[in-house]
Amino acid sequence: MTLQQLKYVIEIVLCGSINEAARRLYMSQPSLSKAVKELEKELGITIFTRTTRGITLSPDGAEFLGYARQVVEQTELLERRYFDTAPTQQLFSVSTQHYAFAVNAFVEMIKKYGADEYQFTLRETRTYEIIEDVKNLRSEIGILYVSSFNEKVMRQMLKEEGLEFNPLFEASPHIFVSSENPLACKKSITLEDLEEYPRLSFEQGEFNSFYYSEEIFSTIPHKKSIQVSDRATLFNLLIGLNGYTISTGILNSDLNGSNIVSVPLEEDESISVGWIVHKKTQLTRMAKLYLQELEQIIDSHVS
Repeated sequence: MTLQQLKYVIEIVLCGSINEAARRLYMSQPSLSKAVKELEKELGITIFTRTTRGITLSPDGAEFLGYARQVVEQTELLERRYFDTAPTQQLFSVSTQHYAFAVNAFVEMIKKYGADEYQFTLRETRTYEIIEDVKNLRSEIGILYVSSFNEKVMRQMLKEEGLEFNPLFEASPHIFVSSENPLACKKSITLEDLEEYPRLSFEQGEFNSFYYSEEIFSTIPHKKSIQVSDRATLFNLLIGLNGYTISTGILNSDLNGSNIVSVPLEEDESISVGWIVHKKTQLTRMAKLYLQELEQIIDSHVS
């Protein structure tokens, strides 16, 4: 087993494809496949499961990747300390539901620890895809919520996929509305107050189960409903159509401006927002730094 083989595995996971990894590594696809197969034979495990749809990490492969990342990271620290080598490109990827605080933490992490070269990925995406990204280690961390409605289903699903949920904070439900919306001046609102306003939510594609919804109370019928795929569009519709969406109540004026406000919703419900990780991996330095920034931002808003 060589350090280069470890880097090959990391790059394949990062790309999600042997062909793309070979292109980035400036080598042929057969040569890269051969190197991985030789490593699997030497270790006596299957790292990648190959199907007609592509490749995914096996359970053994997920555990191996965690160790490989640590070895490569520590080797680079030694080289920089004793051989004065230039730092290599830093890698990190996170998948998240559409939370401004997750983006804010990403920004702060890069400002403080981005160094001269890095290749980071922030995916604001659907709930099912967050789970798939972390399961297949395309992302080290996923950020999503559970509630009394979806918790049993979500936790069972995470368990089956070899993932664990780590709580970040508990939040009572709030609505986001335009500062010009008549509801913006209220100290709190009820679900009945919302009946005449368009309800905005994030669409979940083919996995459009209520359990995957990013908004609680998604099972309650509403006569005006719009689904969107990104946060910028949702905020534009909040302003343009006097719509609303239900979320955690945490906003960031630096990223979202001051024309969106948060108002408490009078409902006896709570949201537990947390991060998921593959059980068989250990977090890299950049993942730990991201979580550190995330916790600081949340503490400043929740406390």
